Amino acid sequence: MRIDIVTVLPELVAGALRHGVLRRAADKGLADIRVHDIRTHALDKHRQVDDYPYGGGAGMVLKPEPVFRCIEAIRSESGQAVDEIVYFAPDGETLTQETATALSLQEHLVFLAGQYIGIDQRIRDALVTREISMGDYVLSGGELPALALADAMARLIPGVLGDAESALSDSFQDGLLGAPVYTRPAEFRGMRVPEVLLSGNHKEIARWRERQRQRLTARQRPDLSERGADFPEPGSRQASS
Repeated sequence: MRIDIVTVLPELVAGALRHGVLRRAADKGLADIRVHDIRTHALDKHRQVDDYPYGGGAGMVLKPEPVFRCIEAIRSESGQAVDEIVYFAPDGETLTQETATALSLQEHLVFLAGQYIGIDQRIRDALVTREISMGDYVLSGGELPALALADAMARLIPGVLGDAESALSDSFQDGLLGAPVYTRPAEFRGMRVPEVLLSGNHKEIARWRERQRQRLTARQRPDLSERGADFPEPGSRQASS
């Protein structure tokens, strides 16, 4: 998979790519993530990429010329079709695990990280194929959403995670939240790990985890799934059945 991230803050993006899952995906040759500075495609010597909005109003707008030139250069250099050009905007579709999974199956994606009060609408009309929102709030730019989506996708690529089952058990992967997790010590300040997790009975452990996932989803996020609706609330945080 190849992901090209188009931004006016390349240092911010490049720094994050040197860590965690994204670095692991790159080191294993499973994801080719490249960062492109829009300013290098500006038309003037001052590398201006924004201007005042027509009609007045506060803020600046990302100009169309450098963005078109940057994406055209990516297409020319890569020699392969771009499956999706994703722009991060408050009015886009809300990012879900389902969306991340679908995008992780693509071969070549371009992420356009906007800045200022927005991008020239002609970019959205002519280039952008998918618009994604991280939620009902506003960020200063699209760099963090681009990195968040890249991370969510990278962990789904076979071979990126050390444990092949890790991604399959993530929250939202099958419409349910994840079960509670514990580690050593078995007792801490009077709080004990559920006995079933210490039993070594993998069948019972799997059943316990599934019940917990259904209960937690029904309580915390009933909008995700109704599968846990008939399950009672856990008696306590240390419930073992």
